[in-house]
Amino acid sequence: MPGYSLDRDDYLQRLARIEGQVRGLARMIDEERYCIDVLTQISSVTSALRGVGLGLHDQHLRTCVLDAATADEDQGDAKIAEAINTIERLLRS
Repeated sequence: MPGYSLDRDDYLQRLARIEGQVRGLARMIDEERYCIDVLTQISSVTSALRGVGLGLHDQHLRTCVLDAATADEDQGDAKIAEAINTIERLLRS
């Protein structure tokens, strides 16, 4: 079972809000709004997505990685390496 299943509704609500923000960005471009206002909104969307990603990472570490590490050392090491790689990708974005 995915670690986020306990907070599934919260994640879906947050993603729906982000989706609305992205639609708002498209409207801003269509309306030729001031560039700085658009960039500010882009920063807000990026931050919101990063928050969802960090929350998922937290839950992944507390569930999937912990379960794997408890079951088998090699499996745990593989899950830790996988988590590190995804955290690195998140930080680069």
